[in-house]
Amino acid sequence: MENAVLITIGDEILSGNTIDTNSNFIATELKNIGIKVSQIFTISDEIETIKDTLHAAFEIGDLVITTGGLGPTRDDKTKKALADFFNDEIALDEPTFEHLKKYMEKRGRLEILERNREQAFVPAKSTVFQNQYGTAPCMMMKYGDKLSFSLPGVPYEVKPLIKDQIIPYLKNTFSLQYITTRIVSVVGIPESILADIIEDWELSLPENLALSYLPVGTRVKLRLTASGHDENILNRQLEEEIQKLFPLVGENIIATTEDKIEKILGELLGEKKLTLSTAESCTGGELAKMITSNSGSSKYFIGGIVPYATEKKVEILKVSQSTVDEFTVVSEQVAEEMAKGCQRLFDTDISISTTGVAGPGKGEDGKDVGTVFYTIRIHDQAQNFKLYMPHLERLDFMNFVSQKIIQDLVSLLVNN
Repeated sequence: MENAVLITIGDEILSGNTIDTNSNFIATELKNIGIKVSQIFTISDEIETIKDTLHAAFEIGDLVITTGGLGPTRDDKTKKALADFFNDEIALDEPTFEHLKKYMEKRGRLEILERNREQAFVPAKSTVFQNQYGTAPCMMMKYGDKLSFSLPGVPYEVKPLIKDQIIPYLKNTFSLQYITTRIVSVVGIPESILADIIEDWELSLPENLALSYLPVGTRVKLRLTASGHDENILNRQLEEEIQKLFPLVGENIIATTEDKIEKILGELLGEKKLTLSTAESCTGGELAKMITSNSGSSKYFIGGIVPYATEKKVEILKVSQSTVDEFTVVSEQVAEEMAKGCQRLFDTDISISTTGVAGPGKGEDGKDVGTVFYTIRIHDQAQNFKLYMPHLERLDFMNFVSQKIIQDLVSLLVNN
């Protein structure tokens, strides 16, 4: 079993009202056991559409996984489409009904058991994987020597079904290759120039290694993926190839293990035993949110503040009113004083401040949308930065700026 196809069923995905996070999660989990996702379909909840897509999917992959479209009513179109496609009929599955009954009893909801009884009706030939966190079961069906799994669409139900039941089943049933991945994070070199610099190295990679360029803001992640039957050999291969990169771009490499920039920062702060605080205006807490999304961040992140109003910058962070009057609130000078005040307020080794205009309207001082000044203060040394990103929408602006700031802090810590 080498290739998989994912099918997301639901008009709410097609309309853009709901983001499909399931496909990303499932693809990652499958990749980790050596199964590549060849294609992802997003379709409406219509019987003929589902059947046509299943036909197309089995032409491409050995494994088909559908999410969504499973409801508690007898007119469930997905189950009907599955029954038609696999030449089957829908029938009550007693073990599933008993599981559903216990699920309802635990939650004190037996009064709606009859309404949800339809969830226990499944294609008769299917193998059921019981859902521990919802009422719709997962159904596995065979298509010749190929398999399909049909799951509900709720992410917190999908994740345990995949991790705890489907992945173990696939690993135990099939002889699968190991797939091992390492990420090398490079900063300060545009992607096109980086590709030229490492071209000879890339062309000399062993056949079982694949390289992908993944730009994130102003960072380029080089993802090296190795496949084979011996995990130890793969790990050695990856490490050997990564070491060959250092003579080429070593000064621009900030990490070779972790993927997310906030995790890279967490490791560095932990190693150096440094503490951090934030004072955010235009990023509205996004910076603190990213930093604290990392497990164990309480060891180095002491606290953050969002003094959005100018008077709070003055009152809490002790920014000088004369500085605001002379340079305006969106300025390098105010950012620097904010960082100094933040460091004093939280008593940290490092502080970060942001002040800018996220949009869509201009700032109160007339600064253009997309303008941001930020300061990174390490001990008693402050470094000031300016960005101008007028093309980004408000939330994208806040995320991009926060990513860039963490990246800059990582670069400073790596090179000092």
